Amino acid sequence: MASKDLFEPLTFRNGRTARNRVALAAMTNLQSHADGALSDDEHRWLKLRAEGGFGVITTCASHVTQDGQGWDGELGIFDDRLLPGLTRLATTLREHGAVSMVQIFHGGARADARLIGTRPWSASEMESDPANPRAATSEDIERVIAAFRDAAVRASRAGFDGVELHGAHGYLLGQFLSATGNKRDDAYGGSLENRARLMREATRAVRAAVPASFLVGMRISPEDMAQSKGLDLDENLTLSGWLADDGIDFLHVSLWDSFANTKKRPDEHPIPLFRRALPADVPLLVAGKIWTRAEATSLLEQGADALALGRAAILNPDWPRASRDPAWQPTRPPATPDELRARGLGETFVNYMRRWKGFVADEAR
Repeated sequence: MASKDLFEPLTFRNGRTARNRVALAAMTNLQSHADGALSDDEHRWLKLRAEGGFGVITTCASHVTQDGQGWDGELGIFDDRLLPGLTRLATTLREHGAVSMVQIFHGGARADARLIGTRPWSASEMESDPANPRAATSEDIERVIAAFRDAAVRASRAGFDGVELHGAHGYLLGQFLSATGNKRDDAYGGSLENRARLMREATRAVRAAVPASFLVGMRISPEDMAQSKGLDLDENLTLSGWLADDGIDFLHVSLWDSFANTKKRPDEHPIPLFRRALPADVPLLVAGKIWTRAEATSLLEQGADALALGRAAILNPDWPRASRDPAWQPTRPPATPDELRARGLGETFVNYMRRWKGFVADEAR
């Protein structure tokens, strides 16, 4: 396998290139306005990472319909009235040299009834789930596929370079994929082919509606983990090939821990498995506990094509630029609120990071 340089350009399937192989992972930050419009805080947070040299900048998960909203302060992409803020953000990221993408999603059972004003819906009714979602109707399915398509068109109109459909972390697309959560007996339930149908139809609808130069990717969880229940490693390897057939320009596998072997096959690492499942021209992005240049390089050596940083990017907005020095070591948690503010986090984001054990320290180190 040819070695890859972390700082060389990344070429996507459609020929678009990013300046390096370091991406900002989509991260919940609660900073947008209540109506889904971009805030100055969210704009600044992403702008600083573009200035810091990230090759790809992905927004937080952005809901494609109002009934898909999962949390307060979520960036929306469900209506044309949100275009001014989206256009402002896309313009800024382009001006600073980053490939820009919106992560588009629907919360499904994880949508917040308090925010959406109605009962959430999912593949199937789940009486044991605290949200007690109802089962999707055929109209719901048709509507949400169209909403993913329209959100991608909206992102293109705003000037973004692409979208990442969020099929990971147990949101709507993953809920349909789940062998345990999806109890449907129609064309969207039962076999893997049927459970993957919503994800694939949404992907194909998006791909058909945007220019060939516009990036379309998918983020998935590799197997059963955390909120991603009922997923199977081998099914997701098969799914990866199907998504390539459907026209994705990249696959992003959210590993949570990029250095751990799979649960199903404890002697095998997921990166070579997913790399072999994809055509050579479809880049594989991975995320999960990546902090140092050496760690990132080791994952490229295993077969990843690019790395997506989350927590390391919060504390190191210039990670791609700083890590060109082999002796540089990234700042790690805990960080004080003032340190986080200096790195472009608004007050809401700072408070959100308190939910992550050990991340925020109120005393200076």
